[in-house]
Amino acid sequence: MTTLTVLGSTGSIGRQTLDVVRHIEGELKIHALVAAKSVELMEKQARLFRPAVVVMMDEDSALELRGRLRDLPIKVDQGMEGIINSVIAPQVDTVVTALSGRIGLEPTLAAIEAGKAIALANKETLVAGGDLVMSTARKMKCPILPVDSEHSAIFQCLEENPDTVEKIILTASGGPFFGWTREELATVTLEKALCHPNWDMGAKITIDSATMMNKGLEVIEAHYLFNMDYDAIEVLIHPQSVVHSMVEYRDGSVLAQLGRADMRLPIQYALSYPTRWRNSFERLDLRGKTLSFHEPDMKAFPALNMAYSVGRRGGTLPAVMNAANEIAVSAFLHKKVTYLGIHDIVEKVCLEHQVLDNMDLGSILDADSWARRRATELIS
Repeated sequence: MTTLTVLGSTGSIGRQTLDVVRHIEGELKIHALVAAKSVELMEKQARLFRPAVVVMMDEDSALELRGRLRDLPIKVDQGMEGIINSVIAPQVDTVVTALSGRIGLEPTLAAIEAGKAIALANKETLVAGGDLVMSTARKMKCPILPVDSEHSAIFQCLEENPDTVEKIILTASGGPFFGWTREELATVTLEKALCHPNWDMGAKITIDSATMMNKGLEVIEAHYLFNMDYDAIEVLIHPQSVVHSMVEYRDGSVLAQLGRADMRLPIQYALSYPTRWRNSFERLDLRGKTLSFHEPDMKAFPALNMAYSVGRRGGTLPAVMNAANEIAVSAFLHKKVTYLGIHDIVEKVCLEHQVLDNMDLGSILDADSWARRRATELIS
């Protein structure tokens, strides 16, 4: 039996991870659940899965949860120290990193240094600290198993012949504004941006999908996960979200992984690897389906092109782009900036940053903090 700590258990990926645990009886056990401040949902999860530990980032939320769970022998911890303790516990085999944003970097590193397997659903961890995270994982011989549907697809297609790959092809749904011009995008409202056509996701990743920054972050993530040059990473718009990604080999053969738009499938594979568990989830039915692929419009969605440029430059710049984007998206969600203003803020912060190349965790966090302050100033 595999014992898990789930970081971000009340978010979209966290909830679906727990659904996998519930469906796959006898294979998975929960040691700890971690969330920010969703007390009511965390109480429900704690009562259903009976972990040894639950952790709330927010101090007041932790205090309230202690009162709610006082009838159960569950330890309620708080803050980053509590999160770190939950991932390095000797009982834990695998850490599911589903916290949203750069906040996942520190506990992911701590888990790797403690020898835990990582089921990675937090792409910002590799965007901000890819060199550090991957070098630490290699040193500790810890597997990093991708949970993002695109990276899971690539991982599955690479299993047989990773040394003969010529190109990886990340598919993108195109979000709610596929086919829109830059001029039309000036009219985007928050309500429209939150309506993704295919996937049920959290607010931040849904907005990133709408701007295509999410795909840009995934390009950087793929660079680190699969040790691929940026010139060998291609993005294609695939509105149906059936082909989750593809790998082209040097002989011209292309392998693709297909599935329903259901995040439980890549979550389960990351937790079951290298085996495949049977489940009762709905199966893909291709009858009557038409699959199409298109070039991304870099003019209408410049975030994707920016991510390629930032990734190629490297150093602390990806961490800065990611941090500025988190602040700008939060401002958009609170209706403080426009949809197009998200990119303008992130681009300006990146242009102002003085990039450092020899990075440790401290320099990454410093760059992240600077970018957040600068983006906040620009919004103000």
